[in-house]
This record gives sequence, C-alpha cells and structure tokens, in this order.
Amino acid sequence: MAHNYGGQAVIEGVMMRGKGEQAIAVRKEDGEIILEKKEITSIADKFKFLKWPLLRGVVALFQSLILGIKALTFSANQFSEEEEELTILELVATIGISFGLAMILFVALPAILISFVQDVVASNLALNLIEGGIKIIFFLTYVVVISQMEDIKRVFQYHGAEHKVIHNYESELPLSIENAQKFTTLHPRCGTNFLLIVILLSILLFSFFGRPTLLNRVLIHISLLPVVAGLSYELIKQAGREDAGRLFKVLAIPGLQLQKLTTKEPSSDQIEIALKSLEAILDE
Repeated sequence: MAHNYGGQAVIEGVMMRGKGEQAIAVRKEDGEIILEKKEITSIADKFKFLKWPLLRGVVALFQSLILGIKALTFSANQFSEEEEELTILELVATIGISFGLAMILFVALPAILISFVQDVVASNLALNLIEGGIKIIFFLTYVVVISQMEDIKRVFQYHGAEHKVIHNYESELPLSIENAQKFTTLHPRCGTNFLLIVILLSILLFSFFGRPTLLNRVLIHISLLPVVAGLSYELIKQAGREDAGRLFKVLAIPGLQLQKLTTKEPSSDQIEIALKSLEAILDE
C-alpha cells in the first residue's frame, strides 16, 4: 500500500484522513448517517523541507490537532440545533488552553510535588526519574478516569472501530463489517502510542537539564516539544511498518497496552460508520 490511512474517533462517528482528503461519518440520533468529505492541504506541500525527518513530525502534530478539533466540532454540531464553524481565533484559543492545561498537569504540578523531596534526594537524575514517574501516573490516572464516563466509552468504541477498519484495509481483505470485526482494536500507529512516547522521551531528554527553576522548566519543555514530537513521530512511523524491526516492535508495546484503555470493542453499527468514512477517501 502506498499510503498509511488513519483517523480519529469523534462524537458518534469516525474521521479518516487520506492523501489530501478527509472524511467524517457521523450517525445522528435518528439513525441517519452524515458524511462530510473535503480536501486538506499541508504547509509541507508548499515548503518541501518540512517533509524532512523530524520536521515532518512537528507539522503532523499541529495539523492533527487542528483537524482533530475541527472534526470534533463538526460531529458535535450534528447533535446541536445551531451549527457553528470555529474561527481561527477560537481554534488558536482552544489549542492554547489545551496546551496550557497540559503544561500545568504534566510540568508545573509534578515539579511542585517533587520540590517536597528534592532536599532529601541528592541525585538530580533520580529526582528527574521520580518526576517522570509522577507524570506517567498523572497521565494514566487521567485516561482511567475519563474511560469511566459513558460518553467517552462511546468515543473509545468508535476508536476501536477505526483501528479494526484500518487493520481490515491493511490486510487487503475485502472491506466489510464481518472482516473488520476479526481484527484487534489495537494499532501501532495510534495517537495513544504517540502521546505515551512523547511523555517518555520528554522524561529522558529533560533528565539532562539538572534541576532548573519552575519557569525555566516550562520554557525548556516548550523548546523541547519540536524535538520530542519529531522523534516520536519517526518512532511511531517505523513501529507501524509491516517490516518493523524487533526494537521498534518492543518500543510499541507500552502504547499498545495503553490502548486497552483507550479503545473498546465496537458494535457492527460503529464499524459501519468507520467503513463509510474510510471508503470515502480510498483511491478508485
């Protein structure tokens, strides 16, 4: 296959991305399936150097954030009386708030907690590893808590449907609900893997910076984000290859295990939605 298709679960639906196209399929409360298909462009198409290794991961991260928020807004609009289009300012504000909350939860709060024991632990490396462990605990706790919410469980089922359909396509079996149901809900190219690798890499890289002040910690994390995103993207890309080496398969294991929390077994109706979304962007 020439292209790695992938997507994202949305509210009562699935978004799939292809080569320059995106499709979102959503099932409304009355059972009607709404399908939106549109072309998508990347800044990397205009500036070719942004397709270089490492740089392409940064571009992919921010493009995925933008398209993902827009897809969620579209799906939410199908259950609202008024359809709203996100403005550029609202989109920037949404990403900014999300980024700020992530900095508070995964940078500032762990740093504050570790300050209570830093006078007892002499090794900077040990302190950084303990702080990294706190970040992982926060992340896992967050996933576990939201996975208990009924609405999120539905989204996680659509997440599983997306993965099953992608597996069906990559197996080269005819696309069908029956064939898709045979496959696992886990996939090595999943965004869950990406997030976990981002956290682990940031822990590793940050361990080389000693014990800076809280403000400097935040600034260092922000400056390291492009490097971490670029490296994480390349690792995920290699782990998702059919001929991936043993090392990349091993690196993908933690993310695959985490997907047992972020994906649920879907119903046939949910697989149908994922199939319609994928079929809309497949080459003739």
